[in-house]
Amino acid sequence: MSDDNKAGNLLDAAKAKIDEGADRVRAAGHEVASKVGNNPAENAADKAKAVEDRTKAEVHNAEADHNYNEAKKD
Repeated sequence: MSDDNKAGNLLDAAKAKIDEGADRVRAAGHEVASKVGNNPAENAADKAKAVEDRTKAEVHNAEADHNYNEAKKD
């Protein structure tokens, strides 16, 4: 594997980790919003958005792991 390819995979892994972190922060924000609102429908929508963002975070984590493992290959 070329050094350029390794660098590209490492860059992709880092980007996926940043995206994962952003998703987790958004999920936390939606979780808080779901507990402080007075409207049950809006609270449920915020709860659903939190679940969606946590799922996206897991996908980004898997992408990061994959790209990192590709970069480690000889």
